[in-house]
Amino acid sequence: MRAPVLRSIADLRAALAPWRRAGETIGLVPTMGALHEGHLSLVRLAKAECRRAVATIFVNPSQFGANEDLSAYPRDEAADRKLLDGAEADLLFAPAVGEIYPPGFATTVSVAGLTDHLCGPHRPGHFAGVATVVTKLLVQALPDRAYFGEKDFQQLQVIRRLATDLDLPVLIRGGATIRDADGLALSSRNRYLSVDARAKAAALPRLLREAAGRLADGGDAEAVLNEVRQDMAKAGFTRVDYVTLADEAALQPLAHAKAGSRIFAAVWLERTRLIDNWPVM
Repeated sequence: MRAPVLRSIADLRAALAPWRRAGETIGLVPTMGALHEGHLSLVRLAKAECRRAVATIFVNPSQFGANEDLSAYPRDEAADRKLLDGAEADLLFAPAVGEIYPPGFATTVSVAGLTDHLCGPHRPGHFAGVATVVTKLLVQALPDRAYFGEKDFQQLQVIRRLATDLDLPVLIRGGATIRDADGLALSSRNRYLSVDARAKAAALPRLLREAAGRLADGGDAEAVLNEVRQDMAKAGFTRVDYVTLADEAALQPLAHAKAGSRIFAAVWLERTRLIDNWPVM
C-alpha cells in the first residue's frame, strides 16, 4: 500500500489526529529528500519503536547560505516515494516552501553554544535555519519520537537541545551512521562526487578511525589532529574546514580524549563538502 502524500499542515494534522486518538505512537523522520539507506534506516527504526512512521521531505531554504547548493540540491520525489513505501512509511508530508514560510514569516529559533564550533563558523545561519524548520515540523506533527542520523552529529545535538529548552513533548532519537562498503558515510551530496573524487572520499572515515585509535591511546590531540590534516591533504582533499576532538554533549574542543568524546571533520573534494565523525572513547 502506498503512503499518502500530504502538502498542507492542516491535512497533516487531520491525518494524525485519529492515530493519536487511538493511542498509536507516532515517529517522525524529517528529511530533505534525495533519500538513501541512511534515511531509510531511520524510517525502519521509527517503525520498530512506534506504531506509525511519518516521513517529511522539505528542502529547507533557510539552512542554505548564499553560495551553497540550494538550486542544485537533488530532488526526485517519485524515487523517494518508492523508497519510503519499501521502508513501510505510513505517510509522507511534502509541503511547498510557502506552506512552511508563508508571507510575513518572521520568527527564528537559534541554539547558542552548540553552534559555536565545528560547522557553525563555516556555515553562518545554517543551524538557525535547521532549528527553525525542525521546531516547526515537531509542532506541526507533535510526534512521540523524532529521528535524526548521527552522521550530522552537531545537528542532532542542536535538535536535542531545542526540544529540551522549548519543552517539546518529543523524544529525539539518534540513528547510527550508515556507511558504504568502503566506510564513507552515506549522504545525499555524495552523488555530486566524480568517480575520482568518490574514490578519494573513502580516505575520510579511514583517517578518522585511525586518529580515534591514537587519541584513545592517550595521544596529544593537537599533534594527532595536525597529522590528520597533513594526511588529508596527501589523500587529495582540496580543503579542510576543520578536524576537531570535541565532547559529544557540549561539542567543545578537547586537548585530550575522555569518555564521551568524538573526532569531527569537514573537508572538501572538488565542490563537495563532506562531514563525518567517529567516537573516540
